[in-house]
Amino acid sequence: MDYKQAYESWIADPAIDEATKTELRKIAGNEKEIEDRFYRTLEFGTGGLRGVLGAGTNRMNIYTVRSATQGLANYILKSDDYKPGMGVAIAHDCRRMSPEFSTEAALVLNANGIKTYTFESLRPTPLLSFAVRHLGCVSGIVVTASHNPPEYNGYKAYWADGAQCASPRDEDIIAEVSKVTDFGMVKTMARDEAIAKGLFNIAPPEVDDEFLKNVKAQCLNAEIIPASDLKIVFTPLHGAGNVSTQRALREVGFKNVFVVPEQEKPDGNFPTVSYPNPEDKAAFELALKLAKEKDADIIIATDPDCDRVGVAVKNIKNSGRSGDYYMFNGNQIGVLLAEYIVTQRQAKGKLPANGIIVSTIVSTGMTRAICEANGLAYTEVLTGFKYIGEKIKEFEAEKSYKYVFGFEESYGYLAGTHARDKDAVVASLIICEAAAYYRTQGLSLIEVLDAAYKKYGFFRESTVSITLKGVDGVANIGRIMAALRSSPPKSLDGAKITKISDYKNRTVTDTASGDVKAAVLPVSDVLHYTVAGGSWACVRPSGTEPKIKLYFGAKLPGTATDADMTAKLDAMTAEFQAIVDGVLG
Repeated sequence: MDYKQAYESWIADPAIDEATKTELRKIAGNEKEIEDRFYRTLEFGTGGLRGVLGAGTNRMNIYTVRSATQGLANYILKSDDYKPGMGVAIAHDCRRMSPEFSTEAALVLNANGIKTYTFESLRPTPLLSFAVRHLGCVSGIVVTASHNPPEYNGYKAYWADGAQCASPRDEDIIAEVSKVTDFGMVKTMARDEAIAKGLFNIAPPEVDDEFLKNVKAQCLNAEIIPASDLKIVFTPLHGAGNVSTQRALREVGFKNVFVVPEQEKPDGNFPTVSYPNPEDKAAFELALKLAKEKDADIIIATDPDCDRVGVAVKNIKNSGRSGDYYMFNGNQIGVLLAEYIVTQRQAKGKLPANGIIVSTIVSTGMTRAICEANGLAYTEVLTGFKYIGEKIKEFEAEKSYKYVFGFEESYGYLAGTHARDKDAVVASLIICEAAAYYRTQGLSLIEVLDAAYKKYGFFRESTVSITLKGVDGVANIGRIMAALRSSPPKSLDGAKITKISDYKNRTVTDTASGDVKAAVLPVSDVLHYTVAGGSWACVRPSGTEPKIKLYFGAKLPGTATDADMTAKLDAMTAEFQAIVDGVLG
């Protein structure tokens, strides 16, 4: 069925409601719009669903959500992990249609005889991860599009361990979702009937309390907090992090917490920001204004589903950094958290002999240096926190390592194992505790970071995202990846590329000898280049947005200057960008 036929079938389908049909009739004659809405079925990928809201097969709507949930239900009922009476926990964020999609997903599961636990209002993603295990569920769902623009929504699936579904489970679920080819195959039921049958349940309030109890248990110097005069500005960016993050900070004893009033209430239209992403400096505009008014020491911003956090701190004299406040990037936050957690645990005799830190192949190499210097193991996984969650489960099952900390460069962090996904609540708490602790030592977080560079080496990273939308965009992303595989670069910024890891073809090639080994990480459309001297580059299509992402990591001696590092990263970026531009013409 081509896109025109799919469009006509939706208008004719008696299962489609009139409001949806009216929306579709309004685009009659707009071939480009019809094609974009119907040229494919919104893919249920390894991270679930994510797309623009609206009517059509390539959109997020109640029909695509129901179909995906029917596929998940079919998988659950076939799984050996499922026992009668086990449920599915479902949470949602602030986005448009999130409550409706959450309810629709629950009712499809209920119609298949599967109990559900939904929350009465929005909740952070890490709380859902915690709830899955706390409630003894077989699976979990979060309705969110994370930090995407307001026109998006999405759907992430979790398994009984509280982590997002990893291989081969994710592929098996995708296969079941793909079998749901007709709305007539989807079961649903009325909410009142589901409640009467004990299938549709509201998650008990104790889930929130127990989650926060576990978050607060990650504090390492809790005794210094009540006396701290640290001033904190916090913004949830209209999202799900407001209540839990404020509670965590307040309950451990932080007194001076100022919330950005314009961004405190949930609002899926994100009226004060163009892009609700704590990676984006523009998202800090109102928080910076309040911070200057309050003379705040630190600013914390969580994304709409509260699994990512951005941090800025008051600048200090002679730091070499411009502005009243300095915004850390995702790798710098990860390094600060890792350094604090490792050194404080070590000082208190709480660092396990078999401790390990987990990060990703596109995150800073500085984490490895921290681990090597402090006697910890270190391992890398593919991009996506589900792989870190998978490692936690593996460590526990094999009794091999004790998980200490994990993070990815895209502002996602997890201290503790209460959740199996990145947790902006615990990250916000620990970074504030670290700021308060170092303050008692006469140090700012900027000084701590600079000292770490001198101690471990100067590492810095950058990311370039190239947006390529629509049918042509998908084709161009494929062209770029194919060209890089057929004609790989031999050097970058004058240094030889010594190793090429192709995770799609599961190969690791030594460029000097030509030897090829099997890659140990799962299959993924990713190319990673190791550069002589400790630098690296990586390219991969985004799994959630119409983008291809270029990552760069540079290493210089700890005595190098900021200008030296900027020049090196700029040269690496320009050289690789030219290769991509050459493919696109």
